[in-house]
Amino acid sequence: MTTQTLSVSQALVKFLSSQYTVDRVGTQEYRERTIPAMFGIFGHGNVAGVGQALRQYQEQDPALMPYFQGRNEQAQVHQSVGYARHVRRRATYGITTSIGPGSTNLVTGAALATTNRLPTLLFPSDVFATRATDPVLQQLERPDAYDVTVNDSLRPISRYFDRVWRPEQLFSALLNGMRVLTDPVETGAVTIALPQDVQAETIEVPEEFLAEREWRIRRPEAEDEDIRAAMDAIRSAKRPVIIAGGGVHYAFAVEELRRFAEATGIPVAYTQAGVGVMDWDHPLCLGAVGSTGSTASNALVAEADLVIGIGTRYEDFTTASRTAFQDPDVAFVNVNVASFDAFKHGTRVPVVADARKALLKLNEAVGGYRVGSDLERRVREEKERWDGIADAAFAERHRPIPSQNEIIGVVNSAMDDRDVVICAAGSLPGDLHKLWRVKDPYGYHVEYAFSCMGYEIAGGLGVKRASLHEGDGRDVVVMVGDGSYLMMHTELVTAVAEGIKLIVVLIQNHGYASIGALSESLGSQRFGTQYRFHDEERQSFDAGERLPIDLATNAESLGVKVIRVEPGEAVGEDLAAAVARAKAEPEGSGPVLIHVDSDPLVDAPSSESWWDVPVTGTSELASTQEAHQTYAQKKSTQRPLLG
Repeated sequence: MTTQTLSVSQALVKFLSSQYTVDRVGTQEYRERTIPAMFGIFGHGNVAGVGQALRQYQEQDPALMPYFQGRNEQAQVHQSVGYARHVRRRATYGITTSIGPGSTNLVTGAALATTNRLPTLLFPSDVFATRATDPVLQQLERPDAYDVTVNDSLRPISRYFDRVWRPEQLFSALLNGMRVLTDPVETGAVTIALPQDVQAETIEVPEEFLAEREWRIRRPEAEDEDIRAAMDAIRSAKRPVIIAGGGVHYAFAVEELRRFAEATGIPVAYTQAGVGVMDWDHPLCLGAVGSTGSTASNALVAEADLVIGIGTRYEDFTTASRTAFQDPDVAFVNVNVASFDAFKHGTRVPVVADARKALLKLNEAVGGYRVGSDLERRVREEKERWDGIADAAFAERHRPIPSQNEIIGVVNSAMDDRDVVICAAGSLPGDLHKLWRVKDPYGYHVEYAFSCMGYEIAGGLGVKRASLHEGDGRDVVVMVGDGSYLMMHTELVTAVAEGIKLIVVLIQNHGYASIGALSESLGSQRFGTQYRFHDEERQSFDAGERLPIDLATNAESLGVKVIRVEPGEAVGEDLAAAVARAKAEPEGSGPVLIHVDSDPLVDAPSSESWWDVPVTGTSELASTQEAHQTYAQKKSTQRPLLG
């Protein structure tokens, strides 16, 4: 057996450079590197290990494993996740960190990746395998379990976790990690901890291990018996509704979904991850569903006697905390590549399959079935009603400071259909889910499984990297509130360093608008959600003067081009002009940030839905007592659905 003498780190980098994702969708074949590049922040642990390997190969062959800087380990994971989602989970980045805080900074990013079922590959450095110098700097010592390190915090939130205590373990660790990364059911964060002494050890590496290897994305067919059962349920239904989730996108099933809806007349509502599965103005598109949904989706779902879930995991926002489905005999047909999701809500018709392949068979089995005229009329009426509500929200003219509704409408109109909007946390994701009008499957990217403050700019940068790699010419527009911006804006420096054109619309509302509104609705009067000076006497941050924060200047100090949209009568027109100006910047010119103030007290239109956030039943505050009464009434409408 022919071998190469390499360090463990050199073997790792060479192995990753030879891994390819292979995919087939219909007649289209796809083959691309699974790990096209690596991020890393270096410290003791990886500077002389993986860092040395990356430096060596950069000098010998820069294309073997490109390296990109990042400013925060969590943000590097967000970049890899943003990239992975835009390329539909076919590729992601590897990330190397130092031991201690460098490693634990990965935790939030790993949780986000696994919750969203998106691949990311993490290499946190670890303590000495030999324990020759224990305890080393930044080592956690547990007298009851000396083999536990801080990296074990990543174990429960990783889809695969391993630690390479001996050099020979690298082979099985990496092969198993790649297996999980490229599995549409199992994918998420893959964590392979690397003790710092092992990283630098020499090992004989078989040539076979370093040779090109292909990882095929498996897209299982639907069983014919399941398709027959699904069509029997559909034909028996009088008021069926489709709820489409992110699985439709990852299966490249958009066209087959549209074909099925048009053939049957069954309307389509979509989850946060499913936005873009159908053009917003399609006659059968009801829009967003659930707690942040449209009135059209929620009205039809409430009446549905059959819910056809395709590629959705039925998060509580989707089900309005299990109050969305009000027909006493409602049934479910669930199509999902993961049996865990296909069996949810006690469905009697789980279809465990790739969404596109299942829809291909469903389209063949439709025959002459079509919904009744009563349902078609309801769809037209409710869609027309919701479109009017959204139009009115976009037409708001609160002056001198606009509402967030108007800001969303202006930015949406100023962008091209193929541009991508990015968001994650605060009031914006809910408002975007309701209001953003999408006409491209790639045009909407809101991270809402973990809804992580700080994902926006880093995730947007990952999406832009993927767009540049694909050569699709899309502008990527990050919409972010001041709260999330302050959580993590570090990757603006990364965008500046690489000249990456990322457009950021920073909405300044001086606090946490989403939780402020929720707090008020639950009887807590926006407690602790405003950016104000501290009142020592009352121990309060709620009544003081606003903080003199200038986030536009902050962005400028990082080297970002900034466009300030000042409050006033022309704020809407000025914002539209600012977006046009930012889009006109050439690729390679670096990030552009548009700063605009908004009024946090103007809400988006009601979804006529609910979200379960418990309210205390014992309180001396009248506002809380009143909120609890409302909560008890809403709670009584929850359905005890199985699963």
